[in-house]
Amino acid sequence: MSLDRLNILLADDDADDCLFFKKALEGSSISTHLTTVPDGEHLMHLLKNEKHELPDVLFLDLNMPRKNGFDCLSEIKLSSKLKLLPVIVFSTSFEQEVVNLLYQNGAQYFIRKPSEFSQFKKIILQTLIMIEKANTTQPARENFVITLQSA
Repeated sequence: MSLDRLNILLADDDADDCLFFKKALEGSSISTHLTTVPDGEHLMHLLKNEKHELPDVLFLDLNMPRKNGFDCLSEIKLSSKLKLLPVIVFSTSFEQEVVNLLYQNGAQYFIRKPSEFSQFKKIILQTLIMIEKANTTQPARENFVITLQSA
């Protein structure tokens, strides 16, 4: 992981969420480079392309066209090249069964997308601080879901 700049990959088909994410990074004390992809097929193509450096962290939406976040997470964790990549699932849905499955499949953290931009920004920045501090091992299940109270 580069200490100079955090290389972030965001896989999300919602253009507004991508814009909010970019705006959340602006003005941050953390130096970042953001790359976005609109769906799971583009994501996996980019990650498997030898010409591209792997990101330091992947923020992954669950509900995307062409290949969903569940399939991408499984593919990433089964790949010897990609399995150590920290994957933070970022979704509007918050069903415990889904969250448990994501934890079992090796996601680093789960964040429920806040509806208010101020909360969105706070939770993104807190998560990046955790990642920047090289906190890249999967936490205990009770610490898997990042909320503003835990952030």
